[in-house]
Amino acid sequence: MVINNPKIENPVLKMAGEEADRLGLDCYVIGGWVRDLFLHRESTDIDIVVVGRQNAEQSHQRSGIGILLAEAVAKRLGRGTHLSVFKTYGTAQVKRGELELEFVGARRESYQHDSRNPIVEDGTLEEDQNRRDFTINAMAVCLNEKRYGELLDPFDGIGDLEQCIIRTPLDPDITFSDDPLRMMRAIRFATQLGFFLDGETFDAIVRNRERIHIITRERIAEELNKIMLSRRPSEGWILLDKTGLLPLIFPELAALKGVEVKDGKGHKDVFYHTLKVLDNVAVLQRANDQIVNCKMVNGKMVNGLWLRWAALLHDIGKPKSKAWDPHAGWTFRNHNYIGAKMVPKIFARLKLPLNEKMEYVKKMVDLHMRPINLIEDTVTDSAVRRLLFEAGDDIDDLMLLCDADITSRNEEKKARFHRNYQLVREKMVELEERDRIRNFQPPVKGDEIMQILHLEPCSTVGELKAAIKDAILDGIIPNEYEPAKEYLLKLAHERGLC
Repeated sequence: MVINNPKIENPVLKMAGEEADRLGLDCYVIGGWVRDLFLHRESTDIDIVVVGRQNAEQSHQRSGIGILLAEAVAKRLGRGTHLSVFKTYGTAQVKRGELELEFVGARRESYQHDSRNPIVEDGTLEEDQNRRDFTINAMAVCLNEKRYGELLDPFDGIGDLEQCIIRTPLDPDITFSDDPLRMMRAIRFATQLGFFLDGETFDAIVRNRERIHIITRERIAEELNKIMLSRRPSEGWILLDKTGLLPLIFPELAALKGVEVKDGKGHKDVFYHTLKVLDNVAVLQRANDQIVNCKMVNGKMVNGLWLRWAALLHDIGKPKSKAWDPHAGWTFRNHNYIGAKMVPKIFARLKLPLNEKMEYVKKMVDLHMRPINLIEDTVTDSAVRRLLFEAGDDIDDLMLLCDADITSRNEEKKARFHRNYQLVREKMVELEERDRIRNFQPPVKGDEIMQILHLEPCSTVGELKAAIKDAILDGIIPNEYEPAKEYLLKLAHERGLC
C-alpha cells in the first residue's frame, strides 16, 4: 500500500530518503507521526529508523547509521539547522524551526525482570516494529525513492485505528512485563485519542499492574500530565481505577471511591464527583481558550494544567474529614483546609513540581469553598474583599473551578448556584474598581510605621500593619495613603504609643 497524503510529500522527508539512497541505507518514518497522519492530527516530531544494507557498512558500525544519516540530512538542510548527537544511544536529532527529526538505527530489545531499561542490539526493520508498544505506533513508511510512501503495517495498525483500539503488537503480558510504563501509555493513548483498550490488552494490564512499582515517579507523572491535558481526562483516571493501577500510584484519589450509608442517609461518590469537576474544568477552559500549560498570556499567568490538578485534588481531604452528625448527616468540615495541607506531600510523592505551581494548586484547594460560602450567606463587601485579597490574580481561575464544582442533577439548583456566582462576580468587579484590593499591600509600610512612631523592629509593627490591612478589607477606611496614616495614628494613640 502506498500512502496518498499531501503530508508525506514533506520536502525534508524527501531529502532524508535521498540521502539514505546516496549512503546505501534504507530509512523509514515510523511511530507517532505515521499514526497521526491517518488520524489527521498535527505532529511535528518525526521518528526515522535506519536500516543498513550489507554493502553499506563502510567504516560505520550498524548502530551508528542513524547518526550517519542525521549528519547528512543536517548538512544538506544547511544554516538554521541544529544537530544533536547522542553516541551512547546511537541516536541523533535534527531540528529546523518547529520540525524535529529523531534518527536511530533499527534495533531489537531484550529485558531483565528488575528493569525497564532494555538490552539493545542491532536489528532489522521487522524486529524494530516488533519492539513497538502498540500496533498503531508500529506502522512505518518507506522514504527511499523507489518505494517512497509505501506503508509497512505488519500488525494491522490501520485496522485498529479504524476500530479505535489500543492493542500491543505481540503478547501483551510480555509487552507490559518488559516495560510496565507501557501500561500507563496504553491508558494515556486511549484517553488522548478517545480509543478503547483491546480486551486482552486490558486484562494484561490488570495481571501486570504490580510491575508499575519499578517505574520512576517522574515517568509516571509525565503520563499523568498528558492524561490531564486530554479532552476528557476523567476517562484516563477511570481506566487507571478499573485496571487496578490507581491505588498503586495514587492511593489518596482511590480513597475517594464509594458511598457509605447510615440511617438511610448517604453521600455522593466523591471520586466520580471529582472526575466530573475535572471534565467540567476542561470544558470551561476550552470555552475560555485557556488550554495553556502555565505561561504568560496577555500579561497574566494561565495555569491550564495546574487548574486541572486543582480540580482533581479539590476534595482530596474529604476522607480524612468525613464524620457522621445525627442531625446533619455526613459532614466534611474543613476538608478544603485538610486537602490543602495534603497537596505538598502528594506533589512530592508523584514527583510533580514543588514550586509556584504546587503553591497555586494548594491555594485553589484551600479557597474553593469560599465562594460557595459567600452565596449561602449574605454577600458582604468585607467577605468579597478578603476573597479578592487572598486569591489575588488567580481569582478568575478560582471562580472557574467553583463553576465546575456544580455537579448537581437538579437543574434548578444548578441554575441558582450559577446565578449567585454571577452576583459574586459582579460584586468583585465593583469592589476591585473602587478599592483596588487584588494583591494590594497596606499603603503605610512597616519601615514608615517605625519612623512615625519611633519604634524598633518588633511584633507591634506587624500588628499595626495587619490592623491597617484588616480595616481596608472590612471597609472601615479606603485603600488610600492618608486615611491609612490617620488610622495608624489613631491606633497608636489607643495603644499609648504616641
